[in-house]
Amino acid sequence: MHKSGFVNIIGNPNVGKSTLMNALVGERLSIITPKAQTTRHRILGVVSGDDFQIVYSDTPGILKPAYKLQESMMKFVTGAVSDADVILYVTDTVEESDRAAEIIDRIRRSGIPTIVVINKIDLTTPERLEALVDRWHAALPGAEVVPVSAREKFNIEGLFGRILGVLPEGPAFYPKDTLTDKTLRFFASEIVREKILRFYDKEIPYCCQIEIDGYKEEPSIDRISATIYVARDSQKGILIGHKGEKLKKVGQAAREDMERFLGKKVFLQLFVKVSDDWRNNERQLRRFGYETE
Repeated sequence: MHKSGFVNIIGNPNVGKSTLMNALVGERLSIITPKAQTTRHRILGVVSGDDFQIVYSDTPGILKPAYKLQESMMKFVTGAVSDADVILYVTDTVEESDRAAEIIDRIRRSGIPTIVVINKIDLTTPERLEALVDRWHAALPGAEVVPVSAREKFNIEGLFGRILGVLPEGPAFYPKDTLTDKTLRFFASEIVREKILRFYDKEIPYCCQIEIDGYKEEPSIDRISATIYVARDSQKGILIGHKGEKLKKVGQAAREDMERFLGKKVFLQLFVKVSDDWRNNERQLRRFGYETE
């Protein structure tokens, strides 16, 4: 008997969805920062064994869209509710938000096997955790509730066992050595974006989009050139910094991360261009890989 299925990870921003995905896959596929809205796309991570294949899907955090980019991000979320074989609804021990009420209602009505993952249990007491478990049993009566700490890798094996238990029978969707559906170009752009999220604050990280212009693989080195698009001219100056110092810092940190990810030397060139209000421009959003229909 072979089991396989799509396990979609859904939840509010900052509850640890990407950390959980990386812990379950055993690879750093989703970028992680303390900032909300770090994940913009659905990212697949594939875990295969002799008699199973789990296709995990990390999704953007649930939010009320303020512009077309966020509308596209929410399409990834609503799509993830409808096309899952198993839903992992991730919450944590500290969030107090009702912005997910509509999605929770959709999950309840979907009839799809659901596991509520209460993350960050290292930040609470046994009594508070017990109350949370009861609360989630009431909110999603048909769901299993599994407490974990993704960061501390606590009970990840237990969660994996629960997922395997509800996974449907079926053949593998991908060759067994597949890790993700994303290309090296995608991961290179995500690594640059993560550094921008780390080194800048306020609006800058959210107005940036990275496009890989060139990716040349050579035996001993990968040569990568990328353009960082910003929404306004004033943001370009902030991103580059005095005498290019800030951009240089981003480039160095991104190159070091890419070398760790690829296991080889990387030559990285970064450029900055203005694409007026790209977050509300449907043509630009399609070019950057977002759904606008």
